[in-house]
Amino acid sequence: MAKPKKAPDIMSKIVALCKRRGIVFPSSEIYGGVGSSYDYGPYGVEIKNNISKLWWNEMTLSHDNIVGLDSAVILHPKVWESSGHLKNFNDPMVDCKTCKSRFKADDLKLDVEVTVCPRCGNKDTFTDVRHFNMMFKTNIGALEAEGSEGYFRPETAQGIYLDWKLVQETARLKLPFGIAQIGKAFRNEITPGNFIFRTREFEQMEMQFFVRPGESSEWMEYWRERRMGWIHSMGVNPDKLRWHQHPKDKLAHYAREAWDIEYEFPFGWQELEGLHDRGDFDLKSHQEGSGKDMSWFDPQAKERFLPHIVETSAGLNRAMLMVLCDAYREDEQAGDKRVYLSLDPRIAPIKAAILPLVKKDGLAEIAKSLVDDLRGKFSIFLDIQGSIGRRYRRMDELGTPFAITPDYQTLADNTVTVRMRDSLEQERISIDAVAGYLDDKLKVV
Repeated sequence: MAKPKKAPDIMSKIVALCKRRGIVFPSSEIYGGVGSSYDYGPYGVEIKNNISKLWWNEMTLSHDNIVGLDSAVILHPKVWESSGHLKNFNDPMVDCKTCKSRFKADDLKLDVEVTVCPRCGNKDTFTDVRHFNMMFKTNIGALEAEGSEGYFRPETAQGIYLDWKLVQETARLKLPFGIAQIGKAFRNEITPGNFIFRTREFEQMEMQFFVRPGESSEWMEYWRERRMGWIHSMGVNPDKLRWHQHPKDKLAHYAREAWDIEYEFPFGWQELEGLHDRGDFDLKSHQEGSGKDMSWFDPQAKERFLPHIVETSAGLNRAMLMVLCDAYREDEQAGDKRVYLSLDPRIAPIKAAILPLVKKDGLAEIAKSLVDDLRGKFSIFLDIQGSIGRRYRRMDELGTPFAITPDYQTLADNTVTVRMRDSLEQERISIDAVAGYLDDKLKVV
């Protein structure tokens, strides 16, 4: 007798949906793929860009003392020596002697009496803990023998610290002020996984806020409230969000205080964004390493000092996975299962779908004319192939908040049906009023 098939968990369903609808899929798949490396398809790149734009607007346009930067991915090799990454950017690693699987020691309870390998189930089979530096090495120069050893950046923050005085002077900023950056980072993770949650290549959204010594605590509180409020503003379920404070004995080498915003993913509570009081560690380290003055001179107080830094650091890929997990829905309509993404309209890759009831009797032409009117104002998708029900389902799976249908009544009174994704409610509006309707309903990114 065949064993019953195990029902797929929510995470498996989200992964399947992402591939089926061109949101995220494995990279280099025709060659067997690369572990935990993903490509973002036509709709995934829109979702990612929309989140990125929301973050950028929140962190720069909403403040008159925060500016942007796009620093290099490959920095001078001595940067990582001064920052402490060569010495401290390590993960403890163990191998299972039986199945040869590799794990982060922090993920296993190695201090209990009996430790079981999560892969093969064998007990007390692990090697001694070894430390593994997670930075990707490269060679700078045309020939490996002639070039110098370098690294792909494991975080975007260091470029901000190196440039902070140039940015301050050219942007004519006074303390307190911030520098924001979105960009790629690379970490040679021991155990990447959980889809796009932990990958070796990812994007960070970071803002480094420069303050006077002694003012870090009040700014930490300010940014804690502000960052959690931003995540709430995207419609994320607040019951799935919480704060985690790092104990003093578990702080990173640069941190004086650290908090994580955690989200309850289908695979458990995990870090989404970190807020750190870095003190003057970074500027002092680069001042000592480079021999260059990294201090600030206050002309009013006539004193010179190293500013302290409050950091907010979020993973763009993790933020995208959060909104996908939070928006995933299943219901039943007329006896059929429906899957949809209840995305905030600002994040949805398509704002409105134009779906004529049929493609004959001039309805397809009306739909195309409507698309021409809306193109350039909104992200619009025209679909005239297949049954109207199936086309609705495709748009629901992509999280499209509105579907607009020219039908036979359109021929009589120039009105169209607007269907809401979540409630499935419908209303009729004049075809000439569609642009204004969408402009009013959508918080267009």
